[in-house]
Amino acid sequence: MRIQVLAYAFAATIAGSSALAQSAPPAVFMSDKDIMSLVDKARADRKGDAPTTAEPILLLSPYRAQLEYRPIGGPAALHEKDAELMVVLQGAGDIVTGGKLVNEKRVNANNLTGSSIEGGTSHLVVKGDMILIPANSPHQVTPSGSAPIVLMTMHVPDPATGWPPAN
Repeated sequence: MRIQVLAYAFAATIAGSSALAQSAPPAVFMSDKDIMSLVDKARADRKGDAPTTAEPILLLSPYRAQLEYRPIGGPAALHEKDAELMVVLQGAGDIVTGGKLVNEKRVNANNLTGSSIEGGTSHLVVKGDMILIPANSPHQVTPSGSAPIVLMTMHVPDPATGWPPAN
């Protein structure tokens, strides 16, 4: 039996599109214990003084939930085609939304970044708080105190922006 399973997995890998993978349901659940172990992984995976380290939590296209470990403040962002849901899992911080990006630069076809935000609204957040940031809204996360802020973030396609494109 073990050899049959290994042979099947090997053949499916060689074929490029695995029938085994197609029959397995997508991961739509992760326990609190598993998510908290991702916090440790993010801490260990952090490179130098990186403001954010991300770890995937769940994926069900076009949705992706990820853990963001933020020990220091990072640049501001603006997503033109999707909204972003943030849930504070650990720590506390300040999430500034709205206003205008300072030193705006294009990252890719749908995203901008900036060094900070001018004229935004400050939201002091703690564990358990949620915030939904509309498409085209600048936002910036800064942890408070000496502890990192850990977020679950999910980008949500915004049909009002024409995303995702109609079939």
